Amino acid sequence: MVQRVGGARRKTRHKMSKSIRKKGKISLTQMFAKFNVGDKVLLQAEPGVQTGIFHRRFYGKIGVVKGMQGRCYKVEAKDNKKPKIFLVHPVHLRRM
Repeated sequence: MVQRVGGARRKTRHKMSKSIRKKGKISLTQMFAKFNVGDKVLLQAEPGVQTGIFHRRFYGKIGVVKGMQGRCYKVEAKDNKKPKIFLVHPVHLRRM
């Protein structure tokens, strides 16, 4: 068998990088942000935190919060026409 090349963050040199002015510590308000069920959120990955990150295909998509699981949120977003549910850490979400 042929081994698969690359992982989940393959080909993300620019997408998963920060500008020079945004580098540094992540604020606690971002880490512990609260969202309610039904809130619209923007999926915008924070490259400094790898836990609870979604697939790079969904970067910049808008989703709806469906619930909570642990400290992450269940977010539903569409992949073309099919709805998908992800577990996303609040640091990767922005309120719309």
